[in-house]
Amino acid sequence: MMFKPHPGGKKDMMEQPLIRAFFDEATNTVSYLVWDPATKDGAVIDPVLDWDNRSGEADTASADALIAAAAEAGVTIRWVLETHVHADHLTAAPYIKAATAAPIGIGEHVRDVQKIFRPVFDMQDLKPEGGDFDRLFADGESFALGSLTVKVLHVPGHTPADVAYCIGSDVFVGDTLFMHDYGTARADFPGGDAHQLWHSIQRLLALPPETRIWICHDYKAPGRDSFAWQSTVAAQRANNPHVKDGTTEAEFVAFRQARDSTLAAPMLLLPSIQVNIRAGRFPEAEANGVRYLKIPVKAKAAGSAAAIPAE
Repeated sequence: MMFKPHPGGKKDMMEQPLIRAFFDEATNTVSYLVWDPATKDGAVIDPVLDWDNRSGEADTASADALIAAAAEAGVTIRWVLETHVHADHLTAAPYIKAATAAPIGIGEHVRDVQKIFRPVFDMQDLKPEGGDFDRLFADGESFALGSLTVKVLHVPGHTPADVAYCIGSDVFVGDTLFMHDYGTARADFPGGDAHQLWHSIQRLLALPPETRIWICHDYKAPGRDSFAWQSTVAAQRANNPHVKDGTTEAEFVAFRQARDSTLAAPMLLLPSIQVNIRAGRFPEAEANGVRYLKIPVKAKAAGSAAAIPAE
């Protein structure tokens, strides 16, 4: 994991947030520490819980680095913000909340994601109506981060609940867009929709050209030697191979559906969904004191269910 400071911009920095990006190479995830330079009030966006899927062991080293960086900069963490229910890493949101008392926020359509996955994992302990989260944001809603204003944009398509957080000329887009030399998010998860994703991306690309786009994942585009996570609206419109100017909705949808049909499920899909729709909470411990996650057992091909013993 590494972090880099935001290099600054032409605008008065008192009107813009300061930003540090933390890259977790194990999951290719970028988390952010964002703060108001005037008040030192800050937010953490998309924090990662270190998870070893082979052993079932969790570690908080990545989250501890975020908390330490905030302390070093004199920042008070006021919010923990999720752009969506992640399928490729587990969130450290409740750990940071426990350390800082910062509430956990996500888009209000997390309710839709919960309705999809609650029966899949038979999650009897799932709190209704997004109850594990402290704040459910509506599209267009704004809230304060010190003297700065954070505006929430609902950008569904990758999942029903995706939101982007817009602060001045910076926007944190989650998985909706990747780097301008790489492309866009998949739209084949339950509740995802390539048409919705197209319109969400167009909403983001309608922001001023100089708007800085901060992404949630990077996988190094062919020919690029280093990881990257900061783009602009102008760069996306000029260069993104999936949605650059001149691309039609029909072309995008056809491409996205064809490509998504070839993609494997994320490695951490099963543990991530179960934990993240609970706002990072693990299931309660069983009588033996151990917490367990579930793996639904499915037959891959018709007729092969007979090979799975019932007892």
